[in-house]
Amino acid sequence: MKVKIRKGDTVEIISGRLEDKGKRGEVIGVIIDERRVTVQGVNIRTKHQKQTQTRQGRTINPGRIKFEGPIDISNVMLVCPKCDKPSRVGIQRDESGSKRVCKNCQTLID
Repeated sequence: MKVKIRKGDTVEIISGRLEDKGKRGEVIGVIIDERRVTVQGVNIRTKHQKQTQTRQGRTINPGRIKFEGPIDISNVMLVCPKCDKPSRVGIQRDESGSKRVCKNCQTLID
């Protein structure tokens, strides 16, 4: 099944953790096989990193590293650039290919 959300889109979180619900952010990455997206500033995870030495002789500093974790694609909605509301996305096909369309205001997203 084709994924209607792409890297660089602005999305709004519609369900999930209370501190993340209602936030908007840009999509950093899409994992198509697992149907998950990574959104900037949402689902912040902390990883405790030990100090390690790489083969090139560099050392990775120890400490806590904060990063965005992926969330399920069903928990986000694409924000229409024209009406500035989260909306469902439709596909409109023509001779040149398929385009994404906002279901609220019927404008092309691409």
